[in-house]
Amino acid sequence: MALLELDACSLRFGGLTAVDNLSASVEEHSLTGLIGPNGAGKTSVFNLITGVYRPTAGAVRFAGQSLAGRRPFQITRLGIARTFQNIRLFQSLSVFDNVRVAFHQHLQHHSVHSLARLPSFRAEESRISARVLELLEIFGLAKLADERARSLSYGNQRRLEIVRALATQPKLLLLDEPAAGMNPTEKVELTRLIRDIQQRFRITILLVEHDMRVVMNICEQVVVIDRGAKIAEGPPAAVRADPKVIEAYLGQEAASAAAGA
Repeated sequence: MALLELDACSLRFGGLTAVDNLSASVEEHSLTGLIGPNGAGKTSVFNLITGVYRPTAGAVRFAGQSLAGRRPFQITRLGIARTFQNIRLFQSLSVFDNVRVAFHQHLQHHSVHSLARLPSFRAEESRISARVLELLEIFGLAKLADERARSLSYGNQRRLEIVRALATQPKLLLLDEPAAGMNPTEKVELTRLIRDIQQRFRITILLVEHDMRVVMNICEQVVVIDRGAKIAEGPPAAVRADPKVIEAYLGQEAASAAAGA
């Protein structure tokens, strides 16, 4: 069953077409890759899904519901979370607090309870703190809980951003170039982490990534776009052998390298 559907979506800025009549779907509990050359429109697709932009034409549906007119925070509440190509942590906050703020949308207590610090408020705060520590432990960050985000290594900052996204309890996780800036060892660890996230949390993942070894190793389905339009879709082996993909994006050398991943 499709969890996410893009139905003939277009996004135009004046005379520039960022997304061109794109139709694609992401199956529930799948791990799907979205690839294409620089400027192909991949981040624009993410921005359509998360409500940053509204489609000029077409529709985006999530779990059967149209996302038309919904603001980004409302879409997050429906169960869509994302990371960004450029890390967007609260650099001056601790690791713990970076994750804790992501639980804010799920808080049940009223502001009056917060001000009066009633038992219901304290109980909920304790529950959230326990859940934050549990997530940090799963991802090997518990020992860094009191560290400022800015003091973390690049790889751990990427990891923290994913943990913060998971704290919103998503059904769909959008990862925008998570391997960007990582060394080969960190990329291997990231690949394992993404697989573990999908299996442990039983969520759907849509991944934008330039490193074809990462994409081909973990994705079950791949959608390829060029100049905002879809040029191929299918399993990794079929996509990397597609002549249109090789011409537009991979190149024969890169396709051969991906095949040997």
